[in-house]
Amino acid sequence: MNRKIDKDRVFSERLSNVKPFEFNETVANVFQDMISRSVPGYELLLRMIGLYAGIFVQPGSRVFDLGCSLGEASLVIADQARGRDYEIVAVDNSPAMIAKCNQHEPLLENIEWRCQDIRQTEISNASMVVLNLTLQFLPPVERQKLLERIFQGLNSGGILVLSEKVVFEDAVENERMVELYQGFKKTMGYSNLEISQKRNALENVLIPDTERQHLKRLEAIGFNEIYQCFRSFNFISYLAIKK
Repeated sequence: MNRKIDKDRVFSERLSNVKPFEFNETVANVFQDMISRSVPGYELLLRMIGLYAGIFVQPGSRVFDLGCSLGEASLVIADQARGRDYEIVAVDNSPAMIAKCNQHEPLLENIEWRCQDIRQTEISNASMVVLNLTLQFLPPVERQKLLERIFQGLNSGGILVLSEKVVFEDAVENERMVELYQGFKKTMGYSNLEISQKRNALENVLIPDTERQHLKRLEAIGFNEIYQCFRSFNFISYLAIKK
């Protein structure tokens, strides 16, 4: 069933006090529009997740969608890997997001929508784990530990999909990518005021890593097949495979 997508106007009016960004009910109500207009290539990222699911999801296993927001990645996985005996555990710590997920069609019986801190989620018997624009919202000191738990919970041949906004070590490249990204958001209809206020709201909430930091973590944990399958401006996505 197609639902009307509400337009993101969260930061369209000048705010006297820009509060730290939260995935509350206001954001949940417009999140589908917000993320599709804020992340270049978002629809392609979802299609790629579906592609991976069709290849790597193992019968009898679990798929974990950590930081699932509205559950779009889980829905794509369920569609592309249907007919196999497996479960999807979709986790988000936002009650407003999980409430939206619970409105999806009830025929998706193999998806468990779980309101939980992903750091408390037990990962086991996993053939696929998705961190789609999620890790960047965790405190940096806690990222390695989560990734280690994911690796331990993955079956042989299982995969981690890690999509993130990144910062570049080269100052000129980073400045250019930020300029291009802001230009992208303008082409998607966001005003300078909206871009500025959202950037302020995300400061110290979304803390990006460098490409080197991501690769160093994944390699140290034990992933020996790591592919950067997507990049658009300052957004990247890795496919990491456990042997």
